[in-house]
Amino acid sequence: MEIYIRQIWKCKFIKVGSEAYAAELALRNEILRVPLGLDLYAEDLSGESADYHIGAFLRGRLAGCLVLTPLGGGEMKMRQVAVEERYQGMGIGKDLVKCCEVYAGDIGYSRIVLAARRTAAGFYGRLGYKAVSDEFTEVGIPHVKMAKEITIMNREVSS
Repeated sequence: MEIYIRQIWKCKFIKVGSEAYAAELALRNEILRVPLGLDLYAEDLSGESADYHIGAFLRGRLAGCLVLTPLGGGEMKMRQVAVEERYQGMGIGKDLVKCCEVYAGDIGYSRIVLAARRTAAGFYGRLGYKAVSDEFTEVGIPHVKMAKEITIMNREVSS
């Protein structure tokens, strides 16, 4: 008899400069940049301290991450969503997105926007994101801008 048990992960904030942030950068580079022949470490990351970094930790180890960038006017940009390859398809990405939506709403944001790779647009669509642009090229591959209105819990929005 086989028993399947869903793995449990915790979503936590990642502090820029921490060991978890170093693991986040390595994961983002491995999943999002290296397959395109790019290097995340060659990019200007100096503005990342103003972003919110959220990680999914499985038994204390980073399994997935995303970055939220405040845009003002009640809008946040979700970017750099990455899940370790061996954990893809387990719901970690979906839970990370839901976690960031709750957090953004809690601090007063009403809309999340993102630039989805064409290959990931279906994933975001299943989570309620709608395409709001024509296809465009970013980092050498097709993307589409997507957005979702979220529930605001706190009406004080940081701009």
